[in-house]
Amino acid sequence: MKLAWYILKRHIGPFIFSNIVITFIFLLQFLMQSMDQIVGKGLSLTVITQLIVFNLAWIVVLAVPMSVLVAVLMAFGGLSASNEVTAIKGSGISLVRMMLPVLIASVGVFYLLVLFDNDVLPNANHEAKTIMIDIRRKKPTFTIEPGQFSQEIDGHAILVRKTVPNSTELYGVTIFDFSDPQKFTTITAERGKVGFSPDLKHLIMVLYDGEVDEYNNNQVGIYQRVRFKHQQIVLRAEGFAYEQSSENAFQRGDRELSADSMESIVAGMVKQRNILTGQVNNYVQSNFRSLLSPSPDGIHAARPRTREGIFELAESRIKSAGNIARSLYSSVNTTQAEIYAYEVEIQKKYSIPFAAIVFVFLGAPLGMMSRRGNFGVSAGLSLLFFLVYWAFLIAGEKLADREMLSPFMAMWLANIVLGGMGVAMTYKVSKESMIINWDRFMRFIPKRWVSDETLSEISRLER
Repeated sequence: MKLAWYILKRHIGPFIFSNIVITFIFLLQFLMQSMDQIVGKGLSLTVITQLIVFNLAWIVVLAVPMSVLVAVLMAFGGLSASNEVTAIKGSGISLVRMMLPVLIASVGVFYLLVLFDNDVLPNANHEAKTIMIDIRRKKPTFTIEPGQFSQEIDGHAILVRKTVPNSTELYGVTIFDFSDPQKFTTITAERGKVGFSPDLKHLIMVLYDGEVDEYNNNQVGIYQRVRFKHQQIVLRAEGFAYEQSSENAFQRGDRELSADSMESIVAGMVKQRNILTGQVNNYVQSNFRSLLSPSPDGIHAARPRTREGIFELAESRIKSAGNIARSLYSSVNTTQAEIYAYEVEIQKKYSIPFAAIVFVFLGAPLGMMSRRGNFGVSAGLSLLFFLVYWAFLIAGEKLADREMLSPFMAMWLANIVLGGMGVAMTYKVSKESMIINWDRFMRFIPKRWVSDETLSEISRLER
């Protein structure tokens, strides 16, 4: 028991450290990809924090299995480098027994990740998608460049000749109002100030020493001009304020549902696919019979009665029936593709967490063979297997989308291949130092089955 706790303690520190590093790398990558959508929109710190927190959910799902591999490599590499593995094996404890506490812990990690994938991750993905859509709808902060038209306010074009840095003062203001198609309004002013209302839904402009020119299309020949010393104009500014959508504003995708929810959707789609398949078969059979039938509904009773007319009518009906059959068959294929997409996501919710168990079998023998317990070597070896693992997942998902591979094999092939490699390496490393007690083994074999030469050879091997 003390040895098990000792081995687990050697894993805890590297696991936490590698988890923080990998999470930071994924988070940095996400922020770099989303930077162009976040910067320049005047988002509050609360909104940015919510976006980061909700995206941490999918990062955790990927980072935890990776951290398991790094931690196992560092722990067993450190034990091997300090010759503790040799001392433990010398006391009669095998490699598999040393791995047992880590395997039990990885099973616990697998179970917790499955719960996280089904209970936390779907809601977090949905919230993250909702926030990102709201951010995309929000317009950048209103800016006015001297000598350039600004059309960020719907139905208006604003031209300013001069601005004052770090100030709201404007000089030489011209506003073209074409929000009403029945009239055209131009507002000019020598100077003014600009600002938003507290809720960011209206642009307020205070103008001085100007005039308003208005031409109404419904009243031909009537032109109005009004001069002013002080005038306040309020323009509706939509999209400049961040407005958070309701929780159910957007439909959930496959990555925003639990496995149980997707399984119920797949069951409904399978029924729909079967109905569509039956419709295709019935339509083809019924039209094939009608084309060959001499009944009044068939082509033989149709006008014109000439041979050419009959062939033309038959060709037209065959093309029409083929188009309808292809349309129904296309619906069947579309439904089948959606079924595969959902089934891939269902399998992914279990295959990626299971990688935590696979990486134990892979990392323990690799760590012992490398005899290095530092983070650099462990991270380098881990990166190689990470790339192989994700290459299998990405390729499998692409093949499953094309229905060239079943969803189960698409998502579990990486675990099968790397798990097989890990078991083989574990067996090899364990076999190199394995001591077989032949006396205990020979008790179960009758002596008449074994020759004297065999017994002498066994005794020689034991020595």
